[in-house]
Amino acid sequence: MGIHIDKALSAAPARRTLSWNRRDVLLYHLSLGAGRSADLDPELRYTFERDLRVLPTFAMVAGQGVSAGDGGLPAMRLPGIDVDLRRILHAGQSLTVHRPLPASGEASLSSRVTHVWDKGKAALIVLEGTATAPSGEPLWTTGMQIWARGEGGFGGAPGPDTTWSAPVRAPDHVLESPTSPGQALLYRLNGDLNPLHADPEFAKAAGFEQPILHGLASYGIVAKAVVDGVLDGDTDRLRGISVRFAGSLLPGQTIRTSVWRDGDVLTLSATCPEQGDAPVLTHAVAHVA
Repeated sequence: MGIHIDKALSAAPARRTLSWNRRDVLLYHLSLGAGRSADLDPELRYTFERDLRVLPTFAMVAGQGVSAGDGGLPAMRLPGIDVDLRRILHAGQSLTVHRPLPASGEASLSSRVTHVWDKGKAALIVLEGTATAPSGEPLWTTGMQIWARGEGGFGGAPGPDTTWSAPVRAPDHVLESPTSPGQALLYRLNGDLNPLHADPEFAKAAGFEQPILHGLASYGIVAKAVVDGVLDGDTDRLRGISVRFAGSLLPGQTIRTSVWRDGDVLTLSATCPEQGDAPVLTHAVAHVA
């Protein structure tokens, strides 16, 4: 078995220092499609260093991109976990930001495995991360769910019920976000060099017809759509977003995000119209100010 549960759950948190600068932030925004229609709107708040705003979801790649150098292929370097990349899928992600993110800075990141759920044909690994500024001030908290195919069936608990459905009423907003055919090639420069998003042969070996867009790219694209389409472009108003990755998206396809607002809570559903509105993100909730 590639997962030694007791060792994974009892291990001390892994700690590392992150650093980033404006170049990393600019690349991240460009990789989400910012400035795509620069002849009409260059979106300078995302694409130019003067008065640069930072999308909160940048936290997912901070310290991993071009300024960090070439770290090679991504790997789950965690005690008790040794799983082939071709058997891993990013199943879900949550983020809570405790203050607006600076365009350049440093943070101390602590991460640990909090759960390993038995899903029968797969194991669901849950990781928690917390980032703090050099002053000790909390910056963000993340929760990541990793689907490890072929690692289930060990007799563990299946985890909490995941039943979900979108509200039955019409959405308050419907936001369209086109992607480009080369978007995965650009997004991977944020630090996720998994060949699933670039190499056709690797993608086919993993069960896909062609390379797919990163789940965290879809996550960031939806966050940007919410900021621009619901929050008047104010990145500081997005305080957190959690999703499940429900289906793959091919670079060049569109993400259609439906938004239902209930006060400071937004329920989101993201689909792909080119795939007959097949789900891309489900179980999606954003907390806003």
